[in-house]
Parts: sequence; structure tokens; C-alpha cells
Amino acid sequence: MKLDRITSNPNRMNGQPCIRNLRLTVRRLIELLATYPNREELHQEFPEIEDEDIRQALIFASSYLDDRIVELPANYETVA
Repeated sequence: MKLDRITSNPNRMNGQPCIRNLRLTVRRLIELLATYPNREELHQEFPEIEDEDIRQALIFASSYLDDRIVELPANYETVA
């Protein structure tokens, strides 16, 4: 999978992965997705973010997650 919109420059944002060399880190974009569940509102506030940026940021972030089983406490409530 080619993630050509994810860039890293040691002289920009302390080398954190960014979107297209903008001063927008992948981490911040993921936070914005949680804050703005409505994509239209997100695009109004941040018009420089493109749908492909979002897609690649999600792929990049998910690649750092392990496929492992996490034991939850017995009294943990789930929403069905």
C-alpha cells in the first residue's frame, strides 16, 4: 500500500508523520476526525484536508495497532 501523503521531516513538527508536508500531523488529523464526525463540517473548518489524506492517515494509524486480544474486567459493560 502506497502512503504517499504521509511525510516525515526531522526539521518539521519534530519529525512526526504529517499530511503532505503540512504542519498537520497524522495524530492531529485522527483527533479532528473524532471531534468532527461530520466530514462536511471538518472540510469547512480545515479546507486543506482532502478525503485521500483522511484515508491514508487512518491506514497509517491502523498499521501501528497490534492484532491482540485484550482481556476486559468481568464487570465491564458493553453497549449492544
